[in-house]
Amino acid sequence: MSESLYGSVVDLPLVHAGKVRELYAIGDDRLLMVATDKISAFDFVLTPPIPDKGEILTRMSLWWFDQLRDVENHVVSTDVPEAVAGRAVICEKLEMIEIECVARGYLMGSGWAEYERTRTVCGIELPIGMQNGSRLPEPIFTPATKAPIGEHDENIDFDETVRRVGRDTAEQIRDLTLKIYRQAESYASERGIILADTKFEFGRRADGTIVLADEVLTPDSSRFVDAETWQPGVRIDSYDKQFLRNWLTDETDWDRASNVAPPPLPEEIVAATRQRYVEAYEALTQQRFR
Repeated sequence: MSESLYGSVVDLPLVHAGKVRELYAIGDDRLLMVATDKISAFDFVLTPPIPDKGEILTRMSLWWFDQLRDVENHVVSTDVPEAVAGRAVICEKLEMIEIECVARGYLMGSGWAEYERTRTVCGIELPIGMQNGSRLPEPIFTPATKAPIGEHDENIDFDETVRRVGRDTAEQIRDLTLKIYRQAESYASERGIILADTKFEFGRRADGTIVLADEVLTPDSSRFVDAETWQPGVRIDSYDKQFLRNWLTDETDWDRASNVAPPPLPEEIVAATRQRYVEAYEALTQQRFR
């Protein structure tokens, strides 16, 4: 568990401090979810943090929840303690479904790496001759395990998802994931942005209802790409932290296999990373961040 940043100012019991978010108990059935400015890459939390990142993620998630009104979500209120205003929400306490629900409309990231080896992604066979960044014939559900901090999520196929959570739940989260992806992809495309892939988390209420939870459709959980410059196999300009990952792997001597923490981020990398988050927020919501 990571060290809490806000426990001293919200005066609530800490439930969990993750790589980016902190959860505090409000009675028995509510949580205060706080998005910090921390940023992670390759399962390490990097330093220094990215200014305003937590607020950007929270505001973007709330905007998306508003667009996805036909999908039930976990947000109860934005009336939060002043010390975390703008970066926190009060949400339902749910029984979380321990599957990372990933939808892909384009072949990138770990999906592309798997396709190069096997011509499949999570057991789904894809056409021959696709390139890094190619649009898929139709969106696909590519679930993954939820790994503990410091370990990697692992892609699994649908049969393994059924084994872990049961067929009824697996089918519900698959159908919800693809439904939300299609809605969000349409919104993004109208604004000149490709939603290449995204990750959702779902929880279950006491009555069994499955609810969309955590953050949604932010640069931390999604791969947004500039549609104007997108060229499969040639150029993919993304609005996420791939820029920061590229700096770590291409511009430093850090060895990601060494289990040694990455070097501190230079000021120009921090500023450029923040700018990408701001650009994603403003392009999608059509609102100024500041």
